[in-house]
Amino acid sequence: MSTNTTELRLPIEGMSCASCVSRVEKALNGVQGVHSASVNLASGSAELVLDKGLATAELVAAVEKAGYRSPVEKTELVIGGMSCASCTGRVEKVLSRLPGVLSANVNLAAGRAYVALLSGSQDINALITVVEKAGFSAEAVDEQSENNESDERNRELVSLKRSLLLSALLTLPVFVLEMGSHFVPGMHAWVERTLGQSLNWQLQFVLATLVLFGPGLLFLKKGLPALLRGAPEMNSLVALGGLAAWGYSTVATFSGHWLPEGSRQVYFEAAAVIVTLILLGRFLEARAKGRTGEAIKKLLSLQAPTARVEKNGSTEDIPLKRVKVKDHVRVRPGERIPVDGTVIDGSSWVDESMLTGEPAPVAKGEGDEVTGGTVNNKGSLLVEVTQVGKQTRLAQIIRMVEQAQGAKLPIQALVDKVTGVFVPVVMSLALLTFVLWWWQGPAPALSFALVNGVAVLIIACPCAMGLATPTSIMVGTGRAAELGVLFRKGEALQGLRAVKVIAFDKTGTLTEGKPELTDLHVSSGQDQDRVLALIAAVEQRSEHPIAEALMAAAQERNLNLPEVSEFDTVTGMGVTAKAGGMRVNVGADRYLKSLNMDLSEFTNLASQLAGEGKTPLYAAIDGKPAAVLAVADRVKEGTPAAIAALHEQGLKVAMITGDNAGTANAIARQLGIDAVEAEVMPDGKVAALAHLRKQHGAVAFVGDGINDAPALAAADVGLAIGTGTDIAIEAAQVVLMRGDLRAVPQALAISRATLRNIRQNLFWAFAYNVCLIPVAAGVLYPAFGLLLSPMLAAGAMALSSVFVVSNALRLKRFRST
Repeated sequence: MSTNTTELRLPIEGMSCASCVSRVEKALNGVQGVHSASVNLASGSAELVLDKGLATAELVAAVEKAGYRSPVEKTELVIGGMSCASCTGRVEKVLSRLPGVLSANVNLAAGRAYVALLSGSQDINALITVVEKAGFSAEAVDEQSENNESDERNRELVSLKRSLLLSALLTLPVFVLEMGSHFVPGMHAWVERTLGQSLNWQLQFVLATLVLFGPGLLFLKKGLPALLRGAPEMNSLVALGGLAAWGYSTVATFSGHWLPEGSRQVYFEAAAVIVTLILLGRFLEARAKGRTGEAIKKLLSLQAPTARVEKNGSTEDIPLKRVKVKDHVRVRPGERIPVDGTVIDGSSWVDESMLTGEPAPVAKGEGDEVTGGTVNNKGSLLVEVTQVGKQTRLAQIIRMVEQAQGAKLPIQALVDKVTGVFVPVVMSLALLTFVLWWWQGPAPALSFALVNGVAVLIIACPCAMGLATPTSIMVGTGRAAELGVLFRKGEALQGLRAVKVIAFDKTGTLTEGKPELTDLHVSSGQDQDRVLALIAAVEQRSEHPIAEALMAAAQERNLNLPEVSEFDTVTGMGVTAKAGGMRVNVGADRYLKSLNMDLSEFTNLASQLAGEGKTPLYAAIDGKPAAVLAVADRVKEGTPAAIAALHEQGLKVAMITGDNAGTANAIARQLGIDAVEAEVMPDGKVAALAHLRKQHGAVAFVGDGINDAPALAAADVGLAIGTGTDIAIEAAQVVLMRGDLRAVPQALAISRATLRNIRQNLFWAFAYNVCLIPVAAGVLYPAFGLLLSPMLAAGAMALSSVFVVSNALRLKRFRST
């Protein structure tokens, strides 16, 4: 095998015969860079010989295009030692080069790497090994590593504080001896008389050396090896700048005769102050970054450590890890509910603000579900456990928030491209600055060349670039979670900003989802109670919310329901069955018309009902129209306010419903909805979204039911009501933890606030470098005689990172209007 090729085993699912094998081999051999592909049906895999560097994602895409799939698993690593965007780029690059890795996304603010790879292609230790070879630490994420990560962050903060204090203490005398004359008249002459130039410089050498090789050793130990590996990063810039200033000054102090006349000056204060100011920036940044993950910490703190389990007549407090499904847990007033479960005894009011962001407590009684992490206010509850461990709602929320915080938005692609070449470009600019000043600069040219070259190295740190996006995402999604809005996918943050129209499912989303029978009109010769009994008998086999309304109406009249047989559902149309020996059809007008029934008798009445915002339905008995009935579904309390808020944000609002056009338009007029897609079959919602997208632009869809899942997945952004079905939630990108639709404009508002914050950070990070690198290089000197001291460069660089993180933390105070 050539040194330019490698082998890869690609797992494949869905093959069932030799024809499948042939099809997959053809697809893989068609990928440019694949030399050979041998597919084994028995093992369900393909053995490939391919060019090194060929993206595994291309192979997976080829397999999927052929109609099969390669199973993918995801893993997460805690990465230590990263300090700037160049570090994240380096870690991503070494992970992505491993065979079988589909993608590697590294988050500087979170200190995490999120890796997607072919199932079974790489051991976790292989991932850790390549990261460690790149000069960073790595470990798999588990409960122990998360504890270690927290401890490590605290140790880092203590260490930085200690180093900063020591560095500042040693730097202050150096700064006073060299720069004091700029602030205190006559000080220079006093230093010359008492110490003399030689002793003064030697004293500065001792102190600056202690700073650079004491607290500053942090930069040397990381920066120089990275430079030798050909992957320079922020520490490399600081190390080069500090060593250049210190080395030049050391030569001037002890071997000044080696330097040109007029160039014998020392810059020990620059070397020492650079280290001190950058340590100050690191300390402030680390302290601020610790606050970006507070949302996760708050969520974790909601988990009760123990549960009071009642078993065999006795009660015992046991660790939460030992609680099992079906256990009975007693929750006393004022206690936090430790598990997800169902109330089997007692009643109380429960504070669910951690889930929904709503402060009002919710009544709970026998049969109601409760969620671990919520607070029992008054009564005592006995709860039967339904979910434990990672299956609990709180654990799922934490997992969603972590995934969103680790996301890399499309806007980050530009940053990655720039930072990938940034440090080598800066080093080249610093070298060019040094050469030009030494060649063309005024006397003493070597001194000018050194000062300006070091200033360029120090000013151009990519820390702020690397922190600009992830810190905003971490704080923004964390704040959203506190308000009851969960971004399952971080990309939805950027996707929501581009949305032009919000489409709502009607039943259960805009409305309560609990229709009530309001009208029943029968044809001549028919008895109302008899017709309603037949309709209710048929509908009792249906799971549609309208069926519940009809059965409830029959129960109110104490009607006896006949026996039912031959029940059948016509999706999106209605139901049919034999009841009391008669064929009964119940459904929309389109259903009875499809059976060639004449509904002209009820046309005017149905139009009137629809104009009142009610949903007209028809019933036929033994092939003849027998009744028109109407049901109405009460609009949710927060719906009008939500629609008004969306209009204030400049968005169009649409409704997708299976109701007839008359009913749909009446409801739309009542609520101020701009566009209506009526008489939409359950499988037609995706097409309705496509129509809205063509008319208005990017579309978001809000739904809650199983039949909403395809539309939630097909929308540019899908928002699921958290009180809806699990299938709908899985298909959505954003989950609204409460049924109140006012959470929709809230989600859009925090999305826009987060994107605005990211743009501010990126502008600052890029503008800072674009403006100050030329200043550091000395472009203002010919016209204004201005140069940027390396000390000021270090201060500005530290300030840029602190500014970016502090700006992101403003999102913690987000309040939707």
